[in-house]
Amino acid sequence: MSERTRAAGSRLLPLYAAGFVTAFGAHSIAASLGGYTEAEHASLLTLGLLLAVYDGAEIVLKPVFGALADRIGPRPVLLGGLLAFAAASAAFVVAGNPALVGVARFGQGAAAAAFSPAAGAMVARLTPQTGHGKAYGGYGAWKGIGYTLGPVLGGVLITLGGYPLLFGTLAALAVAVAVWAVLAVPAVPPLPRARQTVLDLARRLSTSGFVRPTLTLAGATAALAVGVGFLPVAGAASGLGPLVTGGAVSVLAATAALVQPRAGRARDNGRISDGPGMATGLALAAAGMVGGAALPGLVGLLAAAVLIGVGTGLATPIAFAHLAASTPAERLGQTMGAAEVGREVGDAGGPLLVGALAAAATGALGFGLLGLAVVLVVLAAAVARTTVRP
Repeated sequence: MSERTRAAGSRLLPLYAAGFVTAFGAHSIAASLGGYTEAEHASLLTLGLLLAVYDGAEIVLKPVFGALADRIGPRPVLLGGLLAFAAASAAFVVAGNPALVGVARFGQGAAAAAFSPAAGAMVARLTPQTGHGKAYGGYGAWKGIGYTLGPVLGGVLITLGGYPLLFGTLAALAVAVAVWAVLAVPAVPPLPRARQTVLDLARRLSTSGFVRPTLTLAGATAALAVGVGFLPVAGAASGLGPLVTGGAVSVLAATAALVQPRAGRARDNGRISDGPGMATGLALAAAGMVGGAALPGLVGLLAAAVLIGVGTGLATPIAFAHLAASTPAERLGQTMGAAEVGREVGDAGGPLLVGALAAAATGALGFGLLGLAVVLVVLAAAVARTTVRP
């Protein structure tokens, strides 16, 4: 590896770490909220609101902060978001009131809405177009590690020191990443931009270069969320214990994390073109849903985990690289912020769709998984028409 390549990689690592922060922060708390609401004698509605408030803040604010990153440069938005995340986490510790967990999560979500699209835009700005796939593969892999470790380490921290220890750890982690970014990530100045009207924005966000990769991100994230949330339910229905079902979820997350950098590198080398790559990823995720619904016991569980992991790991970096390649550099923050909304919608909508269909079928989870498989196949057919290069 050349010195230039090594230096470029060191500039990206703090951005990858920022992706880890938002994934780890969201899932480390979310995975333990069921126990929190039970201890506080709160209703299921309260649990639902506490789960939704983080993603809700991101959906509303990511486009806003993405546009701000284009206006003033992504680096200050990245650093400000990380420090705001640390402040929201530390404020919960200082307040010492468990009832404020919802307020703290909203603050964390708003902060993540700032540094997440800024980090995504900087990955593109600091990487040549021929390396976008590999760079976004690494970014996605770090987020996948955060998703994987969040529930486990979050549970350990809460067991050792309660919510104050978890939120204090998140504050320290965000500060550490911010300091790392100050030292390693160069300033990326804003680029000159032509005046943009609302009609211009709507026209740009309705092009295939934006819609198809955003639909891919929404579908891949929906599949990942359903796999993490519902595969343990399917395993339990087959008589498998929590150790086995938890292991299957870990297989899913680890597979996605391992596949993403390799898929991105294959895209950069021209071995995978964008449209077929995104479509194949969604189709594999759909096959995972079918496997989870149709195959019995451990075989079905592991087949679903591997297929969903490979599918989401293939589709995600290609979709991000396609977005970066089809977006003017001076509008990267705005585009990444808008595309991230698609991911959040998939994160919430996938489990909601599966749960609703399963409930309509009197508790038949397989019906819900098959319903999502149909949606993923439809999305795959739509994105397959994307050109090889935007």
